[in-house]
Amino acid sequence: MAAASLSLAINGRERLLSDDLVAFARPVGAARLGTVAVVGLGYVGLPTALAVQDATDRVIGVDVDPARLAAIAARDVDLDDDSARALELVLDAGRIDLTPDPAAIAEADVVIVCVPTPVQDDRTPDLRALRGACEAVVEHARPGQVVVLTSTTYVGTTRELLAEPLHARGLVPGTDVHVAFSPERIDPGNHDHRQRETPRVVGGITADCASAAAAVIAALTDSVFLVSSPEAAELTKLYENIFRAVSLALANEFADACGALGLDPIEVTLAAGTKPYGFLGAFPGPGVGGHCIPCDPHYLLWQLRGTGTAAPVVGAAMSAIEDRPHRVAERAGEMLAADGVDLAGARVVVAGVSYKAGVRDVRESPALPLIAALADRGAAVSYHDPLMPEIRLADGRVLRSEPDPGAGSWDLAIVQVVHPGVDHDWVRRCPRVLDATYRFGAPGTAREVV
Repeated sequence: MAAASLSLAINGRERLLSDDLVAFARPVGAARLGTVAVVGLGYVGLPTALAVQDATDRVIGVDVDPARLAAIAARDVDLDDDSARALELVLDAGRIDLTPDPAAIAEADVVIVCVPTPVQDDRTPDLRALRGACEAVVEHARPGQVVVLTSTTYVGTTRELLAEPLHARGLVPGTDVHVAFSPERIDPGNHDHRQRETPRVVGGITADCASAAAAVIAALTDSVFLVSSPEAAELTKLYENIFRAVSLALANEFADACGALGLDPIEVTLAAGTKPYGFLGAFPGPGVGGHCIPCDPHYLLWQLRGTGTAAPVVGAAMSAIEDRPHRVAERAGEMLAADGVDLAGARVVVAGVSYKAGVRDVRESPALPLIAALADRGAAVSYHDPLMPEIRLADGRVLRSEPDPGAGSWDLAIVQVVHPGVDHDWVRRCPRVLDATYRFGAPGTAREVV
């Protein structure tokens, strides 16, 4: 078990508190996991199914989307290099069974639930996939199984959607089955945060449930820590992502303050980051995208509204995050107007539309509302992103990536995300560049930041 390391801005006292963590020590000579069913094969489930291979006799991948299963079988999925190689080996060796049939869950000794938990247009939780997966697990559960929910969700989900329905079926958690929550901590596209080196937290319905689930999670990571309940583990994940959301909202607001004062927010952030305590910084950008930060805090806000509890800091941060792409569009208009060009009718190209560098994913990407906002102001908007050949806006409009953006005559290029290994020289030849990443070098151009 790796040594505990805490990330707390509390004047170094985290070293004194690390002993308060309860580390799980996997027993020497622990048995293999037997057959593992991974329910949901998205950005969390598929890497999980690949990572658990060495500790299992058989892996069953369950996903209700036949197109996703076909893409996995065709090796046409977005994975880092290590996971892509692992997928090749697993498929070639026939070591994973892919099925849309949830009845296969009954064949497993371990069930790991990894389904998405997005939000609806009104920012309330979209629980359809989560409820469907949990109902399938409950229906097909059998005595002796270990069931681990990993999807980020509201506090009480594990007990409400798994433990209590299982108990109603006659399977008592802690006796007949073991039920726990262990939030995923996969960071797509970031090779510095690999699954094996990233600690995990586990909270079980009972102490035996926690130990059984921790033995499963220990097959994925070298560091597992136990908390007192699934509710504590559920809120842990929400706190992690809410902290990130508030930090990013603050970073964007601080960048605007730096702009008003004629200072570089990156320089100031890096300088503040030299302080070894009391500061945990973030960098500004065009907005916040992906499946976690723009969504997960709303699960807590939704739940707290039901209790009459206010969370003004979290609410303000989420409003600021949602407004950020509109601020970028507004800044584009200001930049063009300074040169006597009207945004209405201007030819604007957006460089990069995925929510994150190196990732083929536009879920909650700030590029989508940015493009919509520019178009609503009358701009002729195009984009270039070789990772995303086609995108669909919220109103149903479909745009396709410009195959040769360097051949276009653009009034303005907006740098939304910079993918590694992608040629961006064409951006530097544009007459005006709005760098929404704050870190795109464009010497010789009229480059400004948001």
